[in-house]
Amino acid sequence: MAWQIDAAHSEIQFAVRHMMISTVRGRFTGFTGTIEADEQNPTAAQVHVTIDAASIDTGNTDRDNHLRSPDFLNAEQFPQITFKSTNVEQNGQSEGKLHGELTIRDVTKPVVLDVEYAGIAKSPWGTTSAGFSATTKISRKEWGLNWNVALETGGWLVSDEIKVSIEVELVKQQEQAEQEAAAEAESLHEGETA
Repeated sequence: MAWQIDAAHSEIQFAVRHMMISTVRGRFTGFTGTIEADEQNPTAAQVHVTIDAASIDTGNTDRDNHLRSPDFLNAEQFPQITFKSTNVEQNGQSEGKLHGELTIRDVTKPVVLDVEYAGIAKSPWGTTSAGFSATTKISRKEWGLNWNVALETGGWLVSDEIKVSIEVELVKQQEQAEQEAAAEAESLHEGETA
């Protein structure tokens, strides 16, 4: 069964230490993703997410432009960040680990996300949605994001570790397609009888 990320109700956020004393938070505003899942066998799920690298947003234009530059994401040359799952571990009813391959700047490395399942709900429009939260930590240097400046007091301007936090709402695609087809058929029928 195919599920699609509802971007309007989902977030991909990150946090990085700045000057060793504060935390800068940001997010990606452009992303898409699909999950092929068997509700009877959650560990067989296949996840694929594509993020628009240029959609990075930390609330500061100069910083965002620097993060898009070749010093960091090099978004012009490498416009997409991708994640593709390789394995799903289920730990109890609502927790698990999602193993996958994260590609940034054409460098692919394994990552593991801690995932929490929030449940399933029916929308007022008849579609079915499922919610998940996920977190992980990555070392940006593993993807070649090496830019930094040493501080006089010791340490570095930007930390190597990046904390990633994801909130995802998925919409079941078969039901959505059926709902849209039914609405279209009803609209055509009303047009014929008018």
